[in-house]
Amino acid sequence: MAMRLPRPHRDDVRIAVGGLLGGLLLWGLGLFPRRPDDALVLWSGNWNALVPLVVTAACELLRRTRPRPALLIGTAALTVDTITRGNVATVVMFTDLVYAAVLYGTPASARRIPWITGLLTVAGAVVPAALWRVPGALLIGVGVGVVALAPAATGWVVRNHRDIAVAERLRAEQTALLAEMDRAQAVAAERARMARELHDMVANHLSAIAIHSTAALSIGDPNTSTDALTVIRENSVEGLAEMRRLIGILRDGSGDREPSAAPTLDGLGSLVAGARTNGLDITLTTEHGKVPAPVELAAYRIVQESLTNALKHAPEGRVTVTLTQRGGRLAIAVTSPYGGPSGPRAPGSGAGLVGMRERADLLGGSFEAGPEPSPDSGNVKNGKAGKDGKGGAIWAVRATLPLVQGEPE
Repeated sequence: MAMRLPRPHRDDVRIAVGGLLGGLLLWGLGLFPRRPDDALVLWSGNWNALVPLVVTAACELLRRTRPRPALLIGTAALTVDTITRGNVATVVMFTDLVYAAVLYGTPASARRIPWITGLLTVAGAVVPAALWRVPGALLIGVGVGVVALAPAATGWVVRNHRDIAVAERLRAEQTALLAEMDRAQAVAAERARMARELHDMVANHLSAIAIHSTAALSIGDPNTSTDALTVIRENSVEGLAEMRRLIGILRDGSGDREPSAAPTLDGLGSLVAGARTNGLDITLTTEHGKVPAPVELAAYRIVQESLTNALKHAPEGRVTVTLTQRGGRLAIAVTSPYGGPSGPRAPGSGAGLVGMRERADLLGGSFEAGPEPSPDSGNVKNGKAGKDGKGGAIWAVRATLPLVQGEPE
């Protein structure tokens, strides 16, 4: 099957047609660069000059799609043109073929053609001058330089600028893509942080509200209902304050007031007192020095979420909260009775453990949660306590947070 030539670019068609018409006009007017009796003219008929003109114009159709064959054929046509009366349009189109071969050709051709034309220019100046010993022979080299070296050098410069522009555009696109990826990751990280904050701040208060409102509805004792409603009101007010703090953070201090400070470990006493009001029997033990703010917030939220889970899931019994600073780490342990009721006393989203683990991971710490043998009992069977929910097993939440970022666990 014969190879099908690619369709020429429309600009190349315009160049070929323009060059051919210009050459025919010069031929029709009798404007030839050489006289019939010139020593170089071996093919002196006027019609003979049209052959290289037509061939070179045809090569212009391939200047972009097949630049190397076009240049080789054009070189042969120019050689033939030198032994006829010649045509200026043929020479002009040949210079364009040299330029196109460097600009649109392969990288190897783009490197070699300027060197070859440069050597031809030097040889065209030195060899005739050495043979004929006439200073005017140097003009042959000048002519070769104008016809071959100048367009090759121009094509090399333009190609370099084009390649640089393409590389800069690709670099800009890659930078924009990386910026978009960073922005998406930042948005996702911020959304996750907001979700953790919202869950940890509100879940504790809403869980208490749900439990005590259930008690108020199921028990007919007016005194018990009054106590439950009091707890409900306290948790509602505290939850509303936490929501206002989160809204202040989201507004980023754009209003007249700065958002309130994030909770610290000094607030664990108030947190435990509120949990006791909600019905938990808690023992708090803290032993730590100065702790960085991110670690304080993470530790506070881990304890808060652990107490929320104990309020929703744990049967009656002692809940212990222990914070201990050892070297460059803060150890957190929250234990509560495990087993008892078949279901939680308040609905949950299931995101509490995920949020606590994420907080520890973000600081380079460790986190684990699960049933353990109670210190007052033997081995746990199937991770469950006895029927009374006491003395069989405990649910332990343990986290270790490094006080210095990047410190190994």
